[in-house]
Amino acid sequence: MGNVLDILKDRGYIKQFTHEEETRELLEKEKITFYIGFDPTADSLHVGHFIAMMFMSHMQRAGHRPIALIGGGTAMIGDPSGRTDMRNMMTKETIAENVAGIKKQMEKFIDFTDDKAILANNAEWLLNLNYVEFIRDIGAHFSVNRMLAAECFKSRMESGLSFLEFNYMLMQGYDFLVLNQKYNCKMQLGGDDQWSNMIAGVDLIRKKEKKPAFAMTCSLLTNSEGQKMGKTAKGALWLDPEKTTPYDFYQYWRNIADSDVERCLSLLTYIPMDEVRKLSALEGAEINKAKALLAYEVTKIVHGEKAAEEAKHATESLFGSGEDMSNVPKIELEESELGKGIVALLVKAGALKTTSDGRRLVQQGGLYIGEDKVLSHDTPIVKELFNNNQLLVRTGKKKYYNIVLI
Repeated sequence: MGNVLDILKDRGYIKQFTHEEETRELLEKEKITFYIGFDPTADSLHVGHFIAMMFMSHMQRAGHRPIALIGGGTAMIGDPSGRTDMRNMMTKETIAENVAGIKKQMEKFIDFTDDKAILANNAEWLLNLNYVEFIRDIGAHFSVNRMLAAECFKSRMESGLSFLEFNYMLMQGYDFLVLNQKYNCKMQLGGDDQWSNMIAGVDLIRKKEKKPAFAMTCSLLTNSEGQKMGKTAKGALWLDPEKTTPYDFYQYWRNIADSDVERCLSLLTYIPMDEVRKLSALEGAEINKAKALLAYEVTKIVHGEKAAEEAKHATESLFGSGEDMSNVPKIELEESELGKGIVALLVKAGALKTTSDGRRLVQQGGLYIGEDKVLSHDTPIVKELFNNNQLLVRTGKKKYYNIVLI
């Protein structure tokens, strides 16, 4: 495929365009500079950001130059998109720490050498703005009626929207204008939840600079039921190995639903689409081969080949063949039994002989739920611990049980 747009569409990235035909023509005839923004709301990116990084990476591989814009300035306000309440205000110190953490991670995905990409921080131009001049120069180009009709604001009208947050759209639009003036940036990419903010930037450049500007959004990472992916029992699936270990990261993708395999292989790996379609067509136990490859490839991209090999080896050591969990003894658990202590459940299932044996095992540090050591015999088994209704438990060094929620 000659046009990167065809690659992005084939892999399922593209959700919306501001100007589809013009965008296609632009990407065919020249190598452009584009940007994606990342507000530093934490000191690590999570898997929701990962799809944006892959979106950016495919564009860079096609010869286009990315700007990774870290929102050191916009984070002072907080993006109201997708929120039912106002974000907690962060201090400048916290934002600075978060920016430093995110910068390190971005270099894993984007090549910043020899001006192939730019790393920018909107604190550079936002924090020293003269507010009256900004409102006169930029605010004059925004229609309040149109802003109130935007989904990011409309959904907040009943619960309340602060004037502080109302400024966010103006600032994001201004970001695009500054990047256009400074680097000839012609396009903004982002998640589909940013659509209203992205249109604001495109319109601002077209009105103020009388130049073409474009935006296209990426599908959010959701499962086949439309729910956001990347949530675990421990919270978000982070890209920082200190927050989510490479093993846990690998296991998350290894255990996704069969119906999500094609989407994840398409969006989160560089595997050619012909192979993706073949892998996704596998059925029954064979689909586990596709899941194993997905887990390996995504872990390799995020954490490096060594970490991916170690996670793969640990999984294969654990499950024997590494292809499925059929050789791990299964314990069926009814939902009505959720909340009971781990030792009591294992005794009832015959995995432990007595409660005393279980208490002793816990005291010796020999009982694990997943990779986490159990610290109390009455640690409750709750639904949040399960991944696709499965929960791996280890008793001693080598005995594993797969608790299946029915």
